[in-house]
Amino acid sequence: MLHRMAAYCSTAERCIQDVQAKIKAAGLPAEAIARIITQLQKEKFIDEARFARSFVNDRLRFNGWGRIKIAYELNRKNIPPAIRSDALENIDETTYLNGLMALLKGKKKTVHGQNEQEVYMKLLRFAVGRGFESRETNQCLRQLFKENNYADDME
Repeated sequence: MLHRMAAYCSTAERCIQDVQAKIKAAGLPAEAIARIITQLQKEKFIDEARFARSFVNDRLRFNGWGRIKIAYELNRKNIPPAIRSDALENIDETTYLNGLMALLKGKKKTVHGQNEQEVYMKLLRFAVGRGFESRETNQCLRQLFKENNYADDME
C-alpha cells in the first residue's frame, strides 16, 4: 500500500486527507494509515504547504476562484490555518485583479438586464459566488462600467 500511495502522490500534489481517504477505502486499520502517512511525509511525497501553494495557483488560474472560495476549500481539506494563510498571501495582487477583470468582462457579454445597474448587480453576485471579495469586485466593476457608482446604491 505504501508503494501504491507513493505512486498516487507522485502523479499530482495530494494532501493528507486525500491520501487517508484512499487508504481507508482499501480497508486498512487506522494505525497502518498513520504509519503510511508518516512515511510518505518523510519521503516528501506529501507536503501540505506545497499542496496548498499548488491548490491556490491552480484554482486561481484554471477555475477562476477568488480567495474566499479557495480558503474555504483548503479548510475543507483540513489544511492548517498557518499554511492556508501563507499560501493565500502569496497570491500576486495584480494577477488576481487581472483575472477577476477578465472573468467579469467575459461574463458581462452573456448577462442581460433591464438596465446597466441590474447587470452590475448580477456581475457582483457572480463574482462573490466565485469567492471574490466584494471590495475588489466593486473596484473592477467600476472600471468596467466607466466609474458608475452602483455600489453606492447598495448602502
